[in-house]
Amino acid sequence: MKYDLEERTFLFAKNCRDFVRALKSTISNIEDGKQLVRSSGSVGANYIEANEKLGDKDFLFRLKISRKEAKESLYWLRLLKSQNSSTIKVDELIQESTELRKILSAIINKRS
Repeated sequence: MKYDLEERTFLFAKNCRDFVRALKSTISNIEDGKQLVRSSGSVGANYIEANEKLGDKDFLFRLKISRKEAKESLYWLRLLKSQNSSTIKVDELIQESTELRKILSAIINKRS
């Protein structure tokens, strides 16, 4: 499961970058896109750090950061969707950020 979620978070960050790259270059798209790139990458980066834990507290702390970043990614995706023509791509990314948050929450709840 560890490998699958690492790969899934990698693909989420990659797909968010592809989405941002395809947006029109408006001030709001650029600024909101930067935020999405940061938060979507942090989901996977913090999940990987959690797996390299220094202890149980560190593991849970990193997972909670990863979950927070998934929630933040959802925020930026929704904002970008509201300012651009709706595409299937953004809806898929919104769904994925929601699913990642739920998966991370389940892991946190199981370990707490």
